[in-house]
Amino acid sequence: MAHFVNRTEELEAIKERLSSDGFELIVIYGRRRVGKTRLVLEAVRDFPHVYYLAVEGDNLRHFKETAERVFPEIRYVREDWEALLHALRDKIIVIDEFPNLIKEDPGILSIFQRAIDTELANSNTKLILLGSSVSMMTEKVLSYKSPLYGRRTGSMKLKPLKFFHLKEFFPRASWEELVEVYGMTDGIPFYITQVRLPFWEWLDRELKNPVSFFRDEVDFLLRYEFTETRTYRRILEAIALGKTTPKEIKDFTGMKHSEITPYLRNLIETGLVVREVPLTEKPNSKRGRYYVADNFLAFWFRFIYPNLSLIEEGIFDVSEIQQSYNHYLGPVFEKIVRQFLIELNRAGKLPFRFTKVGKWWRKGEEIDLITLNEREKKALFVETKWKELSRREARGILRDLERKAELVGLEEWEKSYGLVVRRVKGKEVLRDEGWFVWDLRDFGG
Repeated sequence: MAHFVNRTEELEAIKERLSSDGFELIVIYGRRRVGKTRLVLEAVRDFPHVYYLAVEGDNLRHFKETAERVFPEIRYVREDWEALLHALRDKIIVIDEFPNLIKEDPGILSIFQRAIDTELANSNTKLILLGSSVSMMTEKVLSYKSPLYGRRTGSMKLKPLKFFHLKEFFPRASWEELVEVYGMTDGIPFYITQVRLPFWEWLDRELKNPVSFFRDEVDFLLRYEFTETRTYRRILEAIALGKTTPKEIKDFTGMKHSEITPYLRNLIETGLVVREVPLTEKPNSKRGRYYVADNFLAFWFRFIYPNLSLIEEGIFDVSEIQQSYNHYLGPVFEKIVRQFLIELNRAGKLPFRFTKVGKWWRKGEEIDLITLNEREKKALFVETKWKELSRREARGILRDLERKAELVGLEEWEKSYGLVVRRVKGKEVLRDEGWFVWDLRDFGG
């Protein structure tokens, strides 16, 4: 797929910087495959620029050769970072996978700092640094301890696309099929562009393909961030299999509580795991739970990892995944519904404008999503179900939601109740009774 999908805001932001008067140091980072390179190349397309992808060694020579191809006069500059950066004054320089330069020579940050301070700061140079190792970009490039601290003029953490963007990749697909695809790809452009429809036929072929990206992908992802990947893999597996509290993770991995904490912190910092607390509690609440941040990782640990040997032998049957896929899609659908509510909120199609959204749980009781406007004291409680429901079933769920909402303790608040499901019969009748009810048929508008 050659066209460039929905990064309009990000693209405009970068182009604006490229046309500015004066020096720019822009740092763009985000997990591997999220589309950083594509975004930046799209932004610089109409400008003369040097694009250099850093490798695991001998970068200075390679960088010089790359720059020479665009600006032949660089041939006469001595092979030295500072000299080259000075020679490229007023140009656009993009360095991709910048962490590889740091690995090769940690002193590179100070060299860049010197070049900026002595020569580039009062020039028109645009320097864009990209990196997939989130930990390295945040610690070495963005933190206040970095030699580059205070030099950057902009930074962007590139996030996956939203569920609704999948429609642009697969305009003819049904919403059902898009939910199935999203359950594997999340909003990560590289995975989305691998998929062909029908999804299950493609997945079956892909898993039988001896060079499928499925095999090594998670190893690559983890090696980008961590030197010692075994423990991280074990913890991610635990969380992907539904062990979401520190105690459950500890029991699954057989590690001590004190051992597990730094690993969880690193997984959160790199954006592979998120920690959530019940919406009405403070961030440091003891009730925190851990979730795998993207569907691809969740899918891989749930379905690929336990079956790697069968997949290697070419005897794995995709129906093994199909049997439990609808159950797996429960939490995925909840994530989609959160995005759906945010869209409705933006369009002013909810009973009030909310300023906060999240899950809630206490002592075995759970509410999938609550949206709040704390100033106006209004709350909308929402259950999500990846199921087809009759009107009676839907009404039962909504009544139970009313009961659970009382436990949240928002006395004196104005409360509304909603349900978002795969499909529901008699939606209009339920709406006339005062409930907010949506199913996939409402996703189009």
